[in-house]
Amino acid sequence: MFRTHLASAAALLAMAAPLAAQDLTKVTFGTNWVAEAEHGGFYQAVVDGTYKDCGLDVTILPGGPQVNNQALLLAGKIDFYMGSTLGAFFGVEQDLPLVDVAALFQKDPQVLLTHPGKAKTFEDLKPMKMIVADATPYYSWLKAAYGFTDEQRQTYTFNSAPFIVDENAAQQGYVSSEPFSIKQQTGWAPDVWLLADHGYTAYATTIQTMQGTIDKSPEVVQCFVDGSIKGWYNYLYGDRSKTDAMIKEVNPDMSQEAIDYAVQAMKDQGIVDSGDALTLGIGAITDAREKDFYDKMVEGGVVKAGLDISKAYTKQFVDKGVGMDLKK
Repeated sequence: MFRTHLASAAALLAMAAPLAAQDLTKVTFGTNWVAEAEHGGFYQAVVDGTYKDCGLDVTILPGGPQVNNQALLLAGKIDFYMGSTLGAFFGVEQDLPLVDVAALFQKDPQVLLTHPGKAKTFEDLKPMKMIVADATPYYSWLKAAYGFTDEQRQTYTFNSAPFIVDENAAQQGYVSSEPFSIKQQTGWAPDVWLLADHGYTAYATTIQTMQGTIDKSPEVVQCFVDGSIKGWYNYLYGDRSKTDAMIKEVNPDMSQEAIDYAVQAMKDQGIVDSGDALTLGIGAITDAREKDFYDKMVEGGVVKAGLDISKAYTKQFVDKGVGMDLKK
């Protein structure tokens, strides 16, 4: 039996969705952070009734710095989680039955930021000070693929001041947020280097669930995946005004300006709708892409060699062109 948790979160969602009929299956989806535009497609599917159309009453449970929604998934407290390719690999490594059933972000939104004009090519970043958080998997990849070093790395504390005052530094960030916040602080826009465009082939914002859920309720998984895919098409290419209002209601610290910036960045950079998604539909997963990223993580020493990564994902619910007719 699927359950809905945290009445407070459900109450916030009630502003956009009337009480579900009793025959709807209740499921809870845990995100990896507080409500933001980067979660917009999921909220859109709640707002416009897409999940309801295939039989689900969906509650979105926001994440945050003190919230571990993946742990709630493992404990059976929620039904779906906003995961990542690497997280699913770690699940295989630890013999956990976590499975990615869709990849909503075809490009990981992780970027390196530099001062305007300080680098003309990605290789020009190699001599710079790297302001990057500790134990960041993509930095292990940067060392293996490009020759970056531990010695040049300074710990990122989620404060951009050290980067802003140092023209010879590069700072980590997300394409849809840090460039915006830095411009708000300084008046100048940093140059943005999307790691996905330079060989970092991770999927991001995956829909993750338990193998048992797939085995027992594949129709529920299919409905949630299809609804989420359609939600993302509608959020990116349709009327998102009610969804933005919901995001701001759930997260009062979020401004419309920040949401607009994030949506445009996701569209401009092809975060959701690019690559295989252009022919297979949003949410696409391919074996070649999974193997490529796994090989890179092995080379970087992030995960063990010899894992059966087929346990980390399934293409059962994606690659069907669902929702492509909604793209405008």
